[in-house]
Amino acid sequence: MHRWLIAMLMVLASLQAQSDMQSGANTAIDLPEPRHTGTVSIEQTLAERRSVRSFAPGALDLDQVAQLVWSAQGVTRRADGLRTAPSAGATYPLEIDLLVSGMAEIPDGVYRYDPGRHRLERRIEGDLRRALHDAALRQSPILAAPVVMVISGQVSRTARRYGARATQYMFLEAGHAAQNVYLQGVALDVGTVVIGAFHDHEVATRLQLRDGEQPLYILPLGRTASR
Repeated sequence: MHRWLIAMLMVLASLQAQSDMQSGANTAIDLPEPRHTGTVSIEQTLAERRSVRSFAPGALDLDQVAQLVWSAQGVTRRADGLRTAPSAGATYPLEIDLLVSGMAEIPDGVYRYDPGRHRLERRIEGDLRRALHDAALRQSPILAAPVVMVISGQVSRTARRYGARATQYMFLEAGHAAQNVYLQGVALDVGTVVIGAFHDHEVATRLQLRDGEQPLYILPLGRTASR
């Protein structure tokens, strides 16, 4: 009986290890610290903000990716965890995932941004842009962009404090975060377009979102012509 139990535990451990490898678990990439100053004014980013659906050739670099995810949900005050986008009651229902392709510093895969540690944690291996493209009415910018950001929300975090009003607050917060990405992108010569037309269940399934997480926005990200 004792030997049988040990054998079963070894089998379970092996299966878990295989599952971790397939899902990319325990793979984390520390990001460069975000810059808090730049050469482009906020007024200029507002004036130049446009939706971009086609991109210049080339992958994004790690500094660009780090700055873009920070602009969406980065921590700006360590003492209390305040972030770049306003959140109702600081309940922070949003999650940021990146579909990455062709970067030298980051293997292809789906990564979740950890704001507290300012790092990416791989959840799924491989290029999933085609699967997301199919779930989002085959919109071409998703395939054209080397990085695609998906903003999802866990409304229960906000509902614990605000009840039925939480859904509205979550959608508002997604808009705040997306606009931050637009403006940060202008300063980095990175273009994007917000995509809200997709099959929620298909996106959630293909990106293996957790129970209760709802996809809200898709933002393809790619290089634009330098000014």
